[in-house]
Amino acid sequence: MKRCAATSLAAAVAVGLAACASGPTPPDWQFAAQGAMRRAIEADLSGDSRAAMQEYQRARAETARTGRPDLVARAELMRCAARTAALDFARCEAFDALRADSGEPERAYADHLQGTLDAARVPLLPAAQQPLAAAGRGDAADAALLQATADPLSRLLGAALWLRQGRAGDAVVAVAVDTASAQGWRRPLLAWLAVQKQRAEQRGDAAEAARIGRRIELVAPAR
Repeated sequence: MKRCAATSLAAAVAVGLAACASGPTPPDWQFAAQGAMRRAIEADLSGDSRAAMQEYQRARAETARTGRPDLVARAELMRCAARTAALDFARCEAFDALRADSGEPERAYADHLQGTLDAARVPLLPAAQQPLAAAGRGDAADAALLQATADPLSRLLGAALWLRQGRAGDAVVAVAVDTASAQGWRRPLLAWLAVQKQRAEQRGDAAEAARIGRRIELVAPAR
């Protein structure tokens, strides 16, 4: 019996490339695609754009070998989810090109990333994202819900979508900063620190804004 070890990155976007279960040995393309996608997301979040692009291209090429648009669409959605977690809200155009041949779960997830998912379709989302999609109980309660979300990428993604909707309070932003910091994910950390700094400036807390600015300088890559 073979068992496929789940990873937090794959679990964050449970529209992953293949389920992990006992049974026949999965084909080589699944292992190759899953490994490439894990490396791509890690590189993307760490701020290594070149390595991320190479691994994303490898993951897409492996899934494209199957001739199944839904699998390629899932790979593109995972890529867009990592981007969204770092507060890059650009439209997922690579998925849009595959939308017509994708299933309802993939379409629902794409709409979720765009902030256009209606409540009736929330059950189509990955299990880790369903409670976050239905949240909105107040800053402290939402922050507690994020803290209770085991997967760090799901946590960041939920906070990012709340921010996009104007629902992320300071406690939620703090959870996002702490999550990105704990994982060493430079790209989302810089994005969330910028939000935190802006809010400190808006409330006139110059000392706090300066402290966060020094932290941003520490995290930012050397030029």
